[in-house]
Amino acid sequence: MVQYVKAELIFCISVAVAVFMLHKTNLTHIALPFSVAAILGSALAIFIAFRNNTSYSRWWEARTLWGGIVNSSRVLARLIITFADSHALQQNYDKARSEAFKTAMVYKVIAWAHAMRLQLRRQHDWHELKPFLSEEEFGMLEKSQNKANYLHMLSGKKIYEAMANGTLGGFDSFQMEGQLLALANYQGGCDRIKNTPLLRQYGYFTRVFMYTFMLLLPLSLIGDFAKMNMDYLMIPISIVISFVFAIIGKVGEVNEDPFENRITDVPLNAICNTIERDLREMLGEKDLPEKCEAENGFLY
Repeated sequence: MVQYVKAELIFCISVAVAVFMLHKTNLTHIALPFSVAAILGSALAIFIAFRNNTSYSRWWEARTLWGGIVNSSRVLARLIITFADSHALQQNYDKARSEAFKTAMVYKVIAWAHAMRLQLRRQHDWHELKPFLSEEEFGMLEKSQNKANYLHMLSGKKIYEAMANGTLGGFDSFQMEGQLLALANYQGGCDRIKNTPLLRQYGYFTRVFMYTFMLLLPLSLIGDFAKMNMDYLMIPISIVISFVFAIIGKVGEVNEDPFENRITDVPLNAICNTIERDLREMLGEKDLPEKCEAENGFLY
């Protein structure tokens, strides 16, 4: 927690010590009525609470979108497998071709989820997608700007190739396209959260009011503590109060960006791991990746 608010702590400690030393030199006129800090603190608390509520709404929307991605990925994989298997009695059915189609399509769904995770976190470990794509597809993927969108285009092409060669029926694509559309909508929602920050006014004025409060708090406390002949207690008390306000304010600041790969963010690694395990199991695979477990109490 100290790492999150070290700048605020340095500021409030410096101010508290400075006010204490000035008061010790008999500059008693620097003391302010406690009502000054009380009124400002009340206004600051309301402002922080509003910002934190807004930030949590962004975090929860991000988690809801990824919950939808998990569900639509499972549905799309089920449609791919069941539709391909449903044509086993057709004259032009080719088992090897059907199995290759199912594997390639389900792997593209897995690759899309991982690509979304990497894009949102602005990471570039694209080699993680290599096991799910052919050499040619991976080469084209590396050249594309929006890699998740490119994977959707590959999936669409694969569906219509399967319809042309008889792996899928004439109406199978409708339901698959519906799930691809759902995933595209989820991608758009995540991109909106990633690329549209909370209004800068909230961040700017929260910092201004926070530092103003930490500046005036020791001045408002020193008079009352001096009357009790315990003026030295003003320093730890003002630090504790400032620390509480700083931490509460930092909670909102951190939550407004849920895709930054921090311990407080939406656990995209764990979610993508769930998608990969579930979809590969649907293909009948047994050699699944290890399930992501919490590290030090956190999922990443």
